[in-house]
Amino acid sequence: MRFPKRTIERLRDLLRPLPPDPADELFRIKSVERDVILPIKGLYLAILVYYFYFTSWTSEIQTAKQITESMTQQAFGFYLAINLVLAVYLLKSRRMSLQWGRRFVFVMSVLDGLFLAALALITGGFNSVLYWAFPGLLVRNAVSFPIARVQIVLNTTLILSFICAGIINSVVTRYDLSQTPEQTRGPAIQLLGTAEPEAEPVVLRVAVLLLMMAACYGLQVLFGKARAAEEEAREFAARQEQLRAAGRLAAEIAHQIKNPLSIINNAAFALQRSVSAGKPVPTKQLEIIREEVDRSDRIITELMGYAQLAEGTVERLNVTEELNRALNQVFPPGAYRTIQIRTDYAENLPPLLMQRKHFSEMVVNILQNAREILADGGHIDVAAEAKDDVVHIVIRDDGPGIPPEKTEKIFEPYFSTKPRGTGLGLAIVRHNAEIYAGRVHVESELGHGARFILELPTRTFMKIRQ
Repeated sequence: MRFPKRTIERLRDLLRPLPPDPADELFRIKSVERDVILPIKGLYLAILVYYFYFTSWTSEIQTAKQITESMTQQAFGFYLAINLVLAVYLLKSRRMSLQWGRRFVFVMSVLDGLFLAALALITGGFNSVLYWAFPGLLVRNAVSFPIARVQIVLNTTLILSFICAGIINSVVTRYDLSQTPEQTRGPAIQLLGTAEPEAEPVVLRVAVLLLMMAACYGLQVLFGKARAAEEEAREFAARQEQLRAAGRLAAEIAHQIKNPLSIINNAAFALQRSVSAGKPVPTKQLEIIREEVDRSDRIITELMGYAQLAEGTVERLNVTEELNRALNQVFPPGAYRTIQIRTDYAENLPPLLMQRKHFSEMVVNILQNAREILADGGHIDVAAEAKDDVVHIVIRDDGPGIPPEKTEKIFEPYFSTKPRGTGLGLAIVRHNAEIYAGRVHVESELGHGARFILELPTRTFMKIRQ
């Protein structure tokens, strides 16, 4: 039983569509509806205007079908007016919002499907030549609406409209034939069409529409995932190149600084030997120089650690899993029982493309600060959500807070508000965030705790924040 269940889950994951990109979706609406559908619909409406208002659609026999034709002609006026309004909106609105674009195109797609079904009703039902326009509308809905549920609702409504049109046509035709005298049955059948369409062609036509709907959905999902995989591969390469460049730059800077320090060290050693030989040079000052050189050398050695940025590999990180891993690292199960941890993670968070150790360093450093501040107990809230291709991670504590004059300084190297702090923890957080074009800031008020907000983009090239 496990194998079929696992197979079904894999198939479900395969067919689950990716969230559409808002800019891509708006581009689809504009390019498809305005540049492709609108000219085709203009010709289509012109033909309908000619046949509805400049030719005779009704017969001399007062039949139920003639009544449906008259009703369709009346509905066409409303349909034409709505199309003109939407056409003006599509042509005039240069800055169309995605929300209103979705609404207008959704309404238009529904009306197009219903009116096409009405035309199929009066032109033969299941046997109507307009049947071949339905697959075109299915493709149009799939292209214009990448959101799965909207696409499925529209295409299902379209297929049901065709089926209803065919059924109503059969009922109307059968009713008219029952009201037709026997001696005029032949001409009436010619006028009204076949009362009973053959079952096999009907089933085949409906099956073609259903297969077309499934194929459009499946191809869209597969193409979307293939495109996302290609973009992700480019993203991996771009992030890795960023890290290599940062590593090379750090190594070069460290190398350039270490050379003069070595020269100073050698000079100090030579001077010390001179003092040993009896020359009047203050040994104490020489020792101070050597101590400062040693200290500088240690700092530079630490800075050279940045050169190791290129040694790691960029990974596809699940934000929820990484946050839980950091929490377990800072707050092992059973320890720190006086501190209560609360989490609030949004569903379907996009992955972050970065090195795992960089993400861990950021979150762990912030959590460790909160743990030390809440030595006597308290609450820590960890939340994560995604907005506009940026993952926002908020870590809040209910500690004493940070004075306003220190909220900007806490991210500076070697600045610390703790007696034994090194002042490097939050500096590392900011440095790691900026490597990936992100940022970190804090919101705090004395007596009301502090909120650290990490903003990490999911893409390399983001718009510059105002």
